[in-house]
Amino acid sequence: MRGSIFSAGRGGDRMSGGYNEDDWDRTRQMPRHGVQQPARPEPPRGPVINAGRLWAGGVATAIVAALIGLVGLLIVRALLQIPYLAPVKSGALGDSRTVILCVSAAVAALAATGLAHLLLLSTPRPMAYFGWIAGLLTAVAVVLPILNDDTLAVSLATGVIHLVIGLAIISLVTGAALSASTRA
Repeated sequence: MRGSIFSAGRGGDRMSGGYNEDDWDRTRQMPRHGVQQPARPEPPRGPVINAGRLWAGGVATAIVAALIGLVGLLIVRALLQIPYLAPVKSGALGDSRTVILCVSAAVAALAATGLAHLLLLSTPRPMAYFGWIAGLLTAVAVVLPILNDDTLAVSLATGVIHLVIGLAIISLVTGAALSASTRA
């Protein structure tokens, strides 16, 4: 039965092509319990933060804060006729101090975003700490103008504008941080 199709295929047999049974039957080498599944990747340790989303929210907050400063200035100067940041003769937009107010509000929003990002990465209950820190800094920004030598009307106007800017920054950065993190 050497040339038979039923031969075991040992040696240089034509039907086996010179392979022995163990070479072409790889099913014997498979594990008996089935095919192994690839290992699942470990879940990331620590918080997962979408930094792009957080900072996009921070930039949007900076724009809103700057616009709040501008609108507040327009209300105080044009509607209430209070010489806020410049003499009345400077017009509704005032002078270069208007730009300083708007840029300072934008920088404060970006600083708050950086603080939120740092707290998200490093502290337990990061948004509770953020709320306290940003709230206390807002309180300082509201009280400091009252200590100046300006008139009471200008001091109150400055304090109210700083309060509205601070509250907007706190609420918008908190929302961006909650949206961008699985931890907050």
